[in-house]
Amino acid sequence: MVLLQFLNVENQKPMEGRTPASSFSTIGDQASSSNQIMWLFSVFGGIIMCKVAYDLTGVISPLVFKGFNKLESVQKFEWKNRGISTFHALFVAIASYYFLFVSNLFDEHDQQEFIIYRSSASSNTILAMSLGYFLSDLTMIIWMYPTLGGPEYVFHHGLSMLGIIQSLICGQAQFYNFIVLFSEITTPFVNIRWYLDVAGKKNSMFYLLNGVAVFVGWLAARVILFIFFFLHMFTHLDQVKQTYWTIFCSLLTIPSGLTIMNLFWFWKNCQRIDQNSHKVHKT
Repeated sequence: MVLLQFLNVENQKPMEGRTPASSFSTIGDQASSSNQIMWLFSVFGGIIMCKVAYDLTGVISPLVFKGFNKLESVQKFEWKNRGISTFHALFVAIASYYFLFVSNLFDEHDQQEFIIYRSSASSNTILAMSLGYFLSDLTMIIWMYPTLGGPEYVFHHGLSMLGIIQSLICGQAQFYNFIVLFSEITTPFVNIRWYLDVAGKKNSMFYLLNGVAVFVGWLAARVILFIFFFLHMFTHLDQVKQTYWTIFCSLLTIPSGLTIMNLFWFWKNCQRIDQNSHKVHKT
């Protein structure tokens, strides 16, 4: 819905923005004590979700992969950790799709309020639960450093958490947060590639096909979608400039940093696909 409608923004009637006074009153309403309690419960719910996903992965994996019990303890830990990230990716991708394409929360034709200011109780809940995931996963990454990932993962999670926290407190830029969260849809395919590698299926055709899926998904969700992200920001610059200066700076810097990382990982994925295609052809 939004992807098709934003191109017609120039034909829409101008909306009145918020004055600084009304903006400060809005942040007071957004960060009220009742909302803070709800956010804390949602963050805690996200942490519990991670624990459940971790345990379920440990129960289901031996039934699917007989060699699971023979893995080293570090490999088992990462295996189950990737189960958490897979579940979170599917969870936030579905939620983001709903808010961006199904619900009317970010409908461009709604003239009552700037899209940059829109939020709801359900969108706040999803963002807070996602914050719980990033907090849990970052804790695991630091605890097992560098087994689960190097500084780029710490940087990625730190940027994601900063963007979500600001959006929750200020009630602004949630539309752009959900665009970024939707890009997590590529994570399950990346995790499947790791699972196949550990299972000794690196030279299989399924591994190659999954690599192609990673390539296509990454190109669509982490390259092309981010191009739309910046185009939408440019066409709605009048709204973006009315956000708090911390939000404005974050919208300029955080997505740019994530884009650089996405392009780097995209290049690395292309190299892996090329290497594995040669191996499959030889076997």
